[in-house]
Amino acid sequence: MTDTEPQREGQSLSMMYGTYADVLFVLFPFLIIFMQRVWDGDVAQVLLRPDLSIAAAILGGLAIGKFVLGLVTERELGRFKERIVFFIALTLFVVMGPAIILMLSIISGQPVPGFVAFLQPVLLIVAISLYTTAISISNMLTKSGASQRPDGTVPMDGNEPGDPLAGVPDPEPLSIPRRSETP
Repeated sequence: MTDTEPQREGQSLSMMYGTYADVLFVLFPFLIIFMQRVWDGDVAQVLLRPDLSIAAAILGGLAIGKFVLGLVTERELGRFKERIVFFIALTLFVVMGPAIILMLSIISGQPVPGFVAFLQPVLLIVAISLYTTAISISNMLTKSGASQRPDGTVPMDGNEPGDPLAGVPDPEPLSIPRRSETP
C-alpha cells in the first residue's frame, strides 16, 4: 500500500459526502412537503403528486451540468467526449424527458394512473444515480487531465521537475477588511 492510496480514499470519501450533501439539499424541500402531506392525512396521494418528478428533473439538470463541466474543462480529454455526450443523452432520455412528461400529465387534472406511484420513485433513484455518476466522471476527468504525469502517476506536490507550476507559490487566502463601526 502506497502513501497515495489513503489520500485517494480520503478524497473519494470527501467527494461522496459532498455529492450526497448536494442530493440531500435538493431533496430537503420535498421532504418538508411530504411531511406536511402526511400530517394532513394525505398519505395515499403522496406518490401521485408531481413532487418526485420535479426532484428528479432538478437532479437530472444538475447531472447534465456536471457532465458538461467534465466535457469542457480539459481540451486534452477528446477521447472521452463521446462517453460524456452519451451520458448527457442518457440523462435527457431516461430522466429529464420522463420527469417532464410525468409533471405535465399529473398537473393536467386528469386521473393519475396507479403505475405513477411506482415510476416516480424509480425515476428519482435513477436521477440520483446519474448525478453521482456525473460527479465521479467530472472529478476523474478533471483530475486525470490536470494532475497526471505522462507516465500516468499523480504528483504529490507542485515541485515536480518540468511542472509548469513548480516554484509558483500557493495563492493567498482572500483578505476581507472588516468594516469599522462608527458611532
